Amino acid sequence: METALTRLTGVRHPVVQTGMGWVAGPRLVSATANAGALGILASATMTLGQLRAAVREVRARTDAPFGVNLRADAADAGDRVRILVEEGVRVASFALAPSRELIGELKEAGVVVMPTVGARRHAEKVAAWGADAVLVQGTEGGGHTGEVATTVLLPQVVDAVDIPVVAAGGFFDGRGLVAALAYGAAGVAMGTRFLLTSDSTVPDAVKARYLAATVRDVTVTRAVDGLPHRMLRTELVDALERSGRVRGALQAVRRAAGYRKLSGTSWRRMLQDGRALKHGKDLTWSQVLLAANTPMLLRASMVDGRTDLGVMASGQVAGVIDDLPSCAELVERIMKEAEDTCRGLTAPG
Repeated sequence: METALTRLTGVRHPVVQTGMGWVAGPRLVSATANAGALGILASATMTLGQLRAAVREVRARTDAPFGVNLRADAADAGDRVRILVEEGVRVASFALAPSRELIGELKEAGVVVMPTVGARRHAEKVAAWGADAVLVQGTEGGGHTGEVATTVLLPQVVDAVDIPVVAAGGFFDGRGLVAALAYGAAGVAMGTRFLLTSDSTVPDAVKARYLAATVRDVTVTRAVDGLPHRMLRTELVDALERSGRVRGALQAVRRAAGYRKLSGTSWRRMLQDGRALKHGKDLTWSQVLLAANTPMLLRASMVDGRTDLGVMASGQVAGVIDDLPSCAELVERIMKEAEDTCRGLTAPG
């Protein structure tokens, strides 16, 4: 199936695996790429050396195009961009809008720039700055999310920009791909659906928690870092929501101490990160500490399997997923479903 996305990135199918922290590593990304979709490597939790090594590992596993997700607000964003250029990465995606200068540097080197946006005005801004495509995520998507449903946000963005739009939030099968294409999108992006594959390195016990979840078990909470965050409802989330300011602050300090030891991050760096997130937002200091440690809260579940100590970002689609196919099986199934759906729409009678 050829679309503006496949032509732009060089992949065979208009499907994107999103750059999920601690989840989208070399194994998942290369498996996605070999399946003909666009795999996105999550780099925010990597050092510069780890990023270069991860890119090279993906390259050793596949000859297909792939991308890397970057934090536009990272102090070393320029260094990370240079690694992508030097290593010949095809696509750079961003969770936050990159600067005009970063976009220009990437485009000059021939790297496709695809920021993620949650509002029409953000799409218009990055398009004016030269972005090649945008990934638009509706509120159904996992992790930090907005309040507008994909079915409302997607057509707004499609009508507002003249670059390819990739739809995210609520997609897991071929029917969704056809629906997104009907809205004018050039493809779909999926996070939770790729997390729940046999190629994902997420511990089996954690995958089991996702598979057991119903749609009602996926919630949006501000208790973790003060921002709307879609995740599975767990005992930790319940405890954070019940905690008062004093108790919450004590819990945050205790958890922060444990995560600081695990990550090797200094207290000063943690507080600096937290203050940056607090700027312009009404966060308590316990939320500041938790915000600075959100990557470690995710690592506790996604890497260590400690669902009692961590959080599990999740799209609403977790409530309707019940299997763990390989990436190859998943992509093949999605494309067959899409073809069958299109055939059914045009069949007489």
